[in-house]
Amino acid sequence: MTQTLSTPEAALGAPTYQQLRQRFAPLFQRISDGVVERERERILPFEQVEWLRNAGFGALRVPQELGGDGVDAPTLFRLFIDLAAADPHVAHLWRGHFAFLEARLTAEDQQDREFWAEQAVEVGAIVGNAQSEQGIESWDKQTTTLARGDDGSLRLDGTKYYSTGTLFADWVNVTARFGDQFASFPVRTDAPGVVRLDDWDGFGQKLTGTGTSTFDAVPVDERHVISHAPGERPVSHMVGLYQLHLLSVLAGIGRRAVDDIVAHVRASRRRPLGAPEGTTAAEDPLTQAVIGRASSAVKAVRASVLDAAQDIEDAWQARRRGEDVEDAAHRANLAVYQSQVVVIPLVLEATTAIFDAAGASSTSVSKLLDRHWRNARTISSHNPLPRKEQWVGSYELLGEVPYPWGSGRTTRADNDEAAKDQSADSQLKPDEQV
Repeated sequence: MTQTLSTPEAALGAPTYQQLRQRFAPLFQRISDGVVERERERILPFEQVEWLRNAGFGALRVPQELGGDGVDAPTLFRLFIDLAAADPHVAHLWRGHFAFLEARLTAEDQQDREFWAEQAVEVGAIVGNAQSEQGIESWDKQTTTLARGDDGSLRLDGTKYYSTGTLFADWVNVTARFGDQFASFPVRTDAPGVVRLDDWDGFGQKLTGTGTSTFDAVPVDERHVISHAPGERPVSHMVGLYQLHLLSVLAGIGRRAVDDIVAHVRASRRRPLGAPEGTTAAEDPLTQAVIGRASSAVKAVRASVLDAAQDIEDAWQARRRGEDVEDAAHRANLAVYQSQVVVIPLVLEATTAIFDAAGASSTSVSKLLDRHWRNARTISSHNPLPRKEQWVGSYELLGEVPYPWGSGRTTRADNDEAAKDQSADSQLKPDEQV
């Protein structure tokens, strides 16, 4: 593919958030304009996804030397917050795409990097996600299989659920058993034997294409297969990246919830219960306090997400430089876990508290203000919050960051000082130890 590193644009560096905001703001507004109707009528956002595809949204993270915009993680997630405020379904369904590219664009194989960069930049291809299965205890219990036929070719068989974004995608990233190993690989969504169903029945995030994907003897290109033995999955910041994408969508939901309730209150001419005669809802101090609290919570959420995004960027850069990325990956994942512990309660509180600012009129089905809580609650249920709280506590107390596919690891920057402190504490009498 054509390299663009020597172009004037590349020489000037990646576009800033302000530049990208100017580029995408009109498009985000178009997406926002129909969000309530799509939610009410359950209209999948195929058209809106095409708008973003044609605008090059899927190539934002592709390095400039491979033809993309080369934006850093904080910039990318700022845009995702903006897009989620416009439509959280549309923002959510890109999760698998950016996670897949994040891994493939730092692969050791130069041809692999160039192939996926070209798919994103020149072709505008979108990658969906089909890794989860229902009814299994853990990752290593999955039943989907990749096997070699009599002719030596690879075939995929199995069923996946929570296939977010796959209905809108050209490729889908799949995981499967591969003999005594596990494999990750993309397949074309138009390949024979691929069936994508819109059967997601959650009460929120109904338009993300998160349903069942079935694979019946689907041909797989061996060049794209990455395999590893059980328990040998390398430590990566990808765990954090997947989760941070969800948190950025939550941040956008929170922002839109506040914006919508502000518009509702401003338009209301009623006098709130107990307010002085002649006071409008917008002038009522109690209403102002409710909205002020929700607005402040959303601001804190945004800051937490973008702080974690910087750790994701540090891990990405370390990987691109070919450095030992394990410590950077653990720091990034920990930062996301910490953000999750903060973001979820704040957004859920904000999307509930906004109704205190407007009373019964805000519960009208025609306004669909309940969609904010439903969508936030659905996303928040993707991974158990108490488990992340426990993992953060494990880090603080033991210096270990549990990893879903491996053992815990000490990543504290002050390891030596912590060891000295522990040594000193051990000299205390038993009843003095905490």
